[in-house]
Amino acid sequence: MSVPEVPGPQRSSKTTDDLRLALRAASMYHVEGATQAEIAAKLGVSRPTAGRLVAKARALGLVTIEINVPDELQGTVHADIERDLERTFGLTEALVVPDVIDGTDRGYGSLGRAAAAVLSRRLASTDTLGFTWGPETVAVAHSLKSRGAKCAQVVQLDGSMSSADYQTGVEYTLGRCAEHLQARPVRLNAPLYADPATVTALQQDSVISRALQAGTEAEAMMYGLGPVSTSTTLFEGSFIDLEIIDELRNLGAVGEIGGRFFDIDGTPTGGSLPDRTVSVGLDAIRSCDRAILISGGVKKHQAILGALRGGFASVLVTDIESARWLMAHTTEGVSQ
Repeated sequence: MSVPEVPGPQRSSKTTDDLRLALRAASMYHVEGATQAEIAAKLGVSRPTAGRLVAKARALGLVTIEINVPDELQGTVHADIERDLERTFGLTEALVVPDVIDGTDRGYGSLGRAAAAVLSRRLASTDTLGFTWGPETVAVAHSLKSRGAKCAQVVQLDGSMSSADYQTGVEYTLGRCAEHLQARPVRLNAPLYADPATVTALQQDSVISRALQAGTEAEAMMYGLGPVSTSTTLFEGSFIDLEIIDELRNLGAVGEIGGRFFDIDGTPTGGSLPDRTVSVGLDAIRSCDRAILISGGVKKHQAILGALRGGFASVLVTDIESARWLMAHTTEGVSQ
């Protein structure tokens, strides 16, 4: 059976009708705020067809969408670079704050507020939230609001006990997160570093092993980064000394998460520390689909890049200068 060829005028008429329908559907959707179901009912087509008509109008360039940033938000919204970071590093979300991060309370405060907002959107009531101790997560805990998000339990991901009188912020972070998220707190009552035999014994302890297991299986995690220098919290708290710092630098380490170090490509470094560390492993952080990296400032640029290259984050909260530095160093080498 042969199908007769459609004459030119009729073909043109059909094309015009299709364009008219696409324009009408796009106008209803973008200007009038109609749903696809309402468009379908109005135009006498199926709901899938209504969706295709709206998409066709966009594809043919019949629709132009312009987003205007209010004057009072100019310089504080960085949607373009956030989108670039997400595409470059395979992130679910990047959130860039305009403040300069220099390690002061004000700088960490802006990161904490932004990360707290991310948590409120991404936590489920049945989730376990894991955290590493440090000023960034303290800032997040400080920024949490009551009657916001909820989760089932909050667990410490890395040991914090030290012979030095150093305030890690663990109790504050754990307590405030548990209170404001209406969650059960799970402590990891262990040192961050010990000799290998002690670490093995601690991992076999029933209480500590349950905490480590809960942290490893956490649905959401939040953490900051430490650089390899004497200005890090690990050095200030006497968790590591100059000899260890020299060893880490020789191994090419640029940063750490929960006391576990990695290089500029995100590869975990060896040396003496891995067998001495009491914390959730980097593989568990990489496997977490809601791992929130909160970090910024010049001193932590290489650590952030290494963490992103290693796939340790699905969400990044950072400052604008760090975001620009990251995009400038996505392909070229970085000097140590």
